[in-house]
Amino acid sequence: MSNTSPRRFAPATARNRDPILGVLGPLLPESGVVLEIASGTGEHVVHFARARPDIVWQPSDPSSDARESIAAWVATEGLSNVRPPLALDAAAEDWPVAHVDAAVCINMLHISPWAATEGLMKGVGQRLAPGGLLYIYGPFRRADTPTAPSNDAFDADLKSRDARWGLRMLEDVSAEAEVNGLGFEGFVEMPANNLSLIFRKR
Repeated sequence: MSNTSPRRFAPATARNRDPILGVLGPLLPESGVVLEIASGTGEHVVHFARARPDIVWQPSDPSSDARESIAAWVATEGLSNVRPPLALDAAAEDWPVAHVDAAVCINMLHISPWAATEGLMKGVGQRLAPGGLLYIYGPFRRADTPTAPSNDAFDADLKSRDARWGLRMLEDVSAEAEVNGLGFEGFVEMPANNLSLIFRKR
C-alpha cells in the first residue's frame, strides 16, 4: 500500500467485524438504507456492504480524515451499494439525512461526550420507522455485573484523555433510547468484553 493512500486501518476491526456481522446480519432489513454513525476508517461498512449487497449503506463521520478514508475504502473495494460518506456529528441538532431503515453505531459512545449519545438516540429516533433497528456495539458497564478489569483500566485511560469520555452504563443508554421511542430488546455478549445492544423504534 502506498504511504500516500488515505485509507486508514483500525486493528480491532479485523477482529470484531465478523462477530459483529454474525449478530447484526440477521437483524437487518431485507432491503433499504442503513445509516452507520461514526464510521471511522470505513472498514466496517465495506465489510458489511460486501456481505449484504442488497442493502444501501450510508456511512458518516464528523472527521474529514475519516470521510476521506471511508471514500478510499469504498473506491478500492469497488462497491456500488455504499453512498459517499456524510459529515454527520451525532450531537448536532440537524442531520444531513431524512429517513433510514436501520442504523448502526460501533465504538462511539465511550469515546465521545454524553451529548453524542443523547444526539444519537434523538436523531435515530426521529428517522426510523416503527420496527426500525438501532444496533450499537462497544464496551459498557452494567449495574448488576462486575466490570472486567480490562474494561476498568480502559475506562480510566479514556477519562485521562478526556474527562467527558468513558464507558457508559447500559441502563443509562437504554433510558435515553426509551425517551426517544427506541425500545431496548436486549444485548449479546461479544468477544473482548464488548456488547451488542439491540433497539427497535416503537
